[in-house]
Amino acid sequence: MPLFGSTFSPKKTPPRKSLDRSTREVELGLDYGTPTMNLAGQSLKFENGQWIAETGISGGVDRREAQRLRRRNQQLEEENNLLRLKVDILLDMLSETTAESHLMEKELDELKSVSRRRK
Repeated sequence: MPLFGSTFSPKKTPPRKSLDRSTREVELGLDYGTPTMNLAGQSLKFENGQWIAETGISGGVDRREAQRLRRRNQQLEEENNLLRLKVDILLDMLSETTAESHLMEKELDELKSVSRRRK
């Protein structure tokens, strides 16, 4: 037996309409535009899967500077690859000379033992 009369029973809500994309954008305001952000005074926008600096920004890296930096980066990568190759070659040479010196030491020890037996 309820204390104040009838029990609480809310009205059933009507089923939601499924809205198409354009209607949702207009009614709900889902048209956000391109995402933008500001990092260290540089304004960037997201287009075609990449973050691109917006033009007309002072203090940012211009296109020529970016190309120069890319070229310099490419040169440094090539130089790094060349130096790695040289290190590999030098390690191979060191391994070869070490193996040869061990063989020579072994031969020398054998010759010493043979000469001792003769005496």
